[in-house]
Amino acid sequence: MSVPLRIGLTGGIASGKSTVADMFAELGALIIDTDVIAREVVAPGQPALDEIAATFGESLIDDDGYLDRGALRKLVFADDEARKRLEAITHPRIQDETGRQSNQAGGEYQMIVVPLLINSSLKDLVDRILVVDCDEKTQIRRLTARDAESEDQARRMLAAQSSREERLAIADDVIRNDDSLDSTLDQVAALHEIYRSLT
Repeated sequence: MSVPLRIGLTGGIASGKSTVADMFAELGALIIDTDVIAREVVAPGQPALDEIAATFGESLIDDDGYLDRGALRKLVFADDEARKRLEAITHPRIQDETGRQSNQAGGEYQMIVVPLLINSSLKDLVDRILVVDCDEKTQIRRLTARDAESEDQARRMLAAQSSREERLAIADDVIRNDDSLDSTLDQVAALHEIYRSLT
């Protein structure tokens, strides 16, 4: 089976990656979301969860045996070394599972959603990079509304990621997502036709 065109969909936190991925899915694109895979690799019974507990302490595991993602997020966004240790545990497993799913999934083209693609070896898996872009004020407004984060915490989360300029520098394609949903959908539809023509 030939491997389909693979588009890496990325963007800063609260830029609207999930919204854009859903729009592509509605048009028939096959979506592989590494956020979903990241949750699967730390599910109860998975080796990564045991390694996280051994590295960061059992307090990050809730009473039902699941990872306390909120507590972990606060820890790694406040401590670069902790974030690197976590990534060393999870990223190789996420990459392996993403490649496995991509090889098995087929599709006219695939949209692989990778929030931190700029720093990920998954960059080597994709043929093109699509960046969902919006200004920082929009990201902060969405984060404080969506996740009930304080503005200070929202700014720390943005600072822990690659910069907007760094993301745009690796982009083959860009969707601006700080206007109306109709505007975003128009951009998605246009790119969908381009991606189909490249397959």
